[in-house]
Amino acid sequence: MIATPVLPEGVGTNSREWRQVLPALSIVVVLGCLALLLRRRYPLIVFASSYVVALAYMFAPAPINGPLLLVATYSVAVYVSSRAALVGVAIGMAVLASAGFVLTATGVSSTTVVWGSLVNEALNAVIGGLIGANVGSRARYVTALIDHSQRLVVERDQQAQLAAAAERERIARELHDIVAHSLTVMVALAEGVAASKDAAQARPGAEAISATGREALRDMRATLGVLRDADAAPLAPLVRDTTAETVASARAAGFETHLTVVGEPDVPTATRLAVSRIVQEGVTNVLRHARAATRIDVDIRYTDEGVTVSVVDDGLSAPIPSAAGGFGLQGVRERVEFAGGTVTAGPGEQRGWTVRAWLPREEQG
Repeated sequence: MIATPVLPEGVGTNSREWRQVLPALSIVVVLGCLALLLRRRYPLIVFASSYVVALAYMFAPAPINGPLLLVATYSVAVYVSSRAALVGVAIGMAVLASAGFVLTATGVSSTTVVWGSLVNEALNAVIGGLIGANVGSRARYVTALIDHSQRLVVERDQQAQLAAAAERERIARELHDIVAHSLTVMVALAEGVAASKDAAQARPGAEAISATGREALRDMRATLGVLRDADAAPLAPLVRDTTAETVASARAAGFETHLTVVGEPDVPTATRLAVSRIVQEGVTNVLRHARAATRIDVDIRYTDEGVTVSVVDDGLSAPIPSAAGGFGLQGVRERVEFAGGTVTAGPGEQRGWTVRAWLPREEQG
């Protein structure tokens, strides 16, 4: 019914003129009606077919019209865009007017039929376009809101995953610093106790092993406490500054260890913790890997620009370990780079191994 032509009152279809055009006109109208079934998937094709039907109306003996173009324009405005509907109507009406001019000039159609068809189709296009623009704009607005909400959910999940990964890396660094250093010191002390045949001389070493184990256990509990506490601030330092304890443990293990501090350590807590971890990792590497080392020099200098930390031993020079050799130096590099500093590790100028780092006074991360 939506593509059935509307005849003016008093106009019949039994005349010879109507019998000549009615079969072809009926076929075109029926095809246009069937095309409406595809208006959601192919709105532009349906829109073009509606102008074919409008052109077919101009061949009728009397002015007739149907609402097919109204529905087609509405479909384009809703399922494509309002701009596409406006451009399509402008092009379609221009083509329709040109065809009407030719039909009138050649005498195929009368002026009354052509003008009636143009006016009716223009009204249908305007009404369908206005309604479709309103409905389509609302639908596209709702769709945009839904898409934006979905993107926000995806970005939130990604941020949560990145934060969780960063937190895992941080906790892994803390656990490595606690476990690796403490176990290394305990192993060195235990070897010294085992090599001693005098119980009195072995007693201080055994006490140092016990003290080191208790300190490691305390730091481990502090670390695990952050995991259990939902209110713990993310990326906050997990344990205290252990520079002095690291130097003391190296002395207890039998190394001549010297600590030199120049300047006032009035730096952020995170920077002080990074300094202590650099010292701890440097001393741990000496205890674990240095050959024939007897002396460790730890130098910390606080200046207006930043903090310089160096750990040097007097052992035999060794080749630079591969990047996959462990997580200690990797963790140190991550800490220093996060703070905006630099770190180097390699053989000393004459003997031993040197770990040297510089951190800015104000944290850059």
